[in-house]
This record gives sequence, structure tokens and C-alpha cells, in this order.
Amino acid sequence: MSNDFTPPPMPGYGPPVPPPPPPAPPGKSRTALVAVAAAVVAAAVSALVTVGVSGDAEAEPAPTVTVTETAAADGARADGTAPAADGEESGDGKDGADGGSDEDGVYALDDTAVYEPATEVALSGLKRAVTGEYAAPENTAYLKFTVKVKNGGEKALDVTQLTVNCSYGKDGKSSESVFDSDAGLEGGPETKLLPGRSLNVPWGCELPKGEKLIQIEVSPDFESDAAIFTGTVA
Repeated sequence: MSNDFTPPPMPGYGPPVPPPPPPAPPGKSRTALVAVAAAVVAAAVSALVTVGVSGDAEAEPAPTVTVTETAAADGARADGTAPAADGEESGDGKDGADGGSDEDGVYALDDTAVYEPATEVALSGLKRAVTGEYAAPENTAYLKFTVKVKNGGEKALDVTQLTVNCSYGKDGKSSESVFDSDAGLEGGPETKLLPGRSLNVPWGCELPKGEKLIQIEVSPDFESDAAIFTGTVA
């Protein structure tokens, strides 16, 4: 028996290779990536909300923001207005009396109110008294005083327009004017005041014996603001 063995011939080709999968439609892979990213963001937000609600994690405090005002180089304020100069009060000036007191027209009982151009108003001779039986009001405690008006201008001043109003106490109770001919209290003047001259007008306002705080408002004419004199009397 022969020992020669001849192997069978090898096939020329291997098993058939399966075809590659069809390519994905354009834009499909990008859509999938966007969907995955959105899902990740939603999961992170959900986790933060869960932590905030459950209190498992302590929230960090928000940063503090401090706002500062930067002054301009020329000293102007941020709103564009210039600061008041040294010795000058800020705010608009007021018309009317402007002498010896605050700009709001309030004066002490012994002050003098000065109007433009040069009219002066002052009080003097404050003393307590009681009206007589023929006065109005009768048998009433009151404060008697003199209103002095000086015309320093160049034109006659119509002092027939002089007005005097009083109040007393911390609550500002209205004080009735007193008319008592026996005490020389007969109301305001009935003449004009020439330039360079002064006029003294006696006046009286109700003031109960237990009251000490008095407020006297004087206007020399209808065009002037009232000067408010206030203080305590013995």
C-alpha cells in the first residue's frame, strides 16, 4: 500500500462576508447627541431641585453686592447738582421774612423779621392781662403786646392790610383776638405808612393763665408771608 497522501485542494474563496449596514440618515446622529445632552441637563437640574427641597445639602449664601457712589472730578453729585459751598445751606431760598431766624420764617418773640426791600416787623411789651366787662371777649385772660412795623422802603406801605393771628399751647389751639377800648385794643391801623417811618400797633390775644407757649403770626400786608413769632411767657 502506498504511503503517498495528496491533500484535497483548498477552496479558492472563504465564506461570503456579510454586507455593511446601511448608513444612517443625515442629521440622525446629531439629533441623538442633542437628546442625550438635554437628558443630562434635565437630570442635573432635577438633582439640584431635589437637594434644595429635601435639605440634604446646605445652600451657599448669595454674594453681597455693595453699591458705591463715585463723585465726579469737579465735585458734582451723581445727580448732576453741585454741592453747597462752605457756609452755604443747601436748598432753595424762600420768599418773605428772612432776618434773624431760620429760612422757614419762624422767629423768637424778641426777634425782628425783615422783608424786602426793607420792611421790618417786631413785637414788644408782652404782658398778661384780663379783659373788662365791656371787652370782647369779656373777663378773659389774654396776652397784650405791641406790633411794630417799620417802612424802610421807598414807597408807602398799606398797613391797613396788617394781619395778626395767634395760637397757644403745644396743640396749637386757636387764640381769639381781643378788642378792649379801655386797654387801647381797637384793631389794626387805618392809614398808610410812609417811607422811613414806623408804626406801633397795640394788640391782644387770648391766653389762659395755665398756658405759657404762644405763637403770633404777623403779615404787614397781603403780599407778604407771615412772620411766625413763638416762645413762652411768664
